[in-house]
Amino acid sequence: MAEINYGPLAQLIGTWKGNQGTDIAPEPNGEENNPYFETITYEAIGDVSNAETQTLAVLHYTQIVSRKENNEVFHHQSGYWSWDSETGVITHSFTIPRGVGVVACGKVLDDENMPNATVIEVSAEDTGFDGGIAQSSFMQKKARTTAFSQTLTIEGDSLKYQQTIMLDIYSKTFEHTDTNTLTRQ
Repeated sequence: MAEINYGPLAQLIGTWKGNQGTDIAPEPNGEENNPYFETITYEAIGDVSNAETQTLAVLHYTQIVSRKENNEVFHHQSGYWSWDSETGVITHSFTIPRGVGVVACGKVLDDENMPNATVIEVSAEDTGFDGGIAQSSFMQKKARTTAFSQTLTIEGDSLKYQQTIMLDIYSKTFEHTDTNTLTRQ
């Protein structure tokens, strides 16, 4: 059996912890700022074949996020990262328990300012062809996600991410952002 080539995703495998997270979330009369800590675990699960013409190397992950102010979990997410070695496309697919599923696609970026880092950027829109967003009818009406973008920067045992979720909520468009820097354990 041949060894699976996880490409740039190989650098994610393991458990990562970070306590510098900032969540800027919508509120009816503005926004809230939630400092948080989290653990993300990425596990190599092998490869999958699609329609006998595409082979993807796949990682499964679980992300658990807690508020610093009271240690309560306020976000639990599970999903997959996959890499197509033939095209270089990376896909991040995940669900959150509010009735939202995202398939975001992208690639590894060249960053001349960070020659030792791997930078992965993925995105999705609710009307996108390459990736997309599915959500429950309640979320469509009350808190519709219209776009998602995420950038991961991996350098050795450091993982920094920034993500933006565009929401139509409380009769306005809101840019919900999350950032954190994590260390491999």
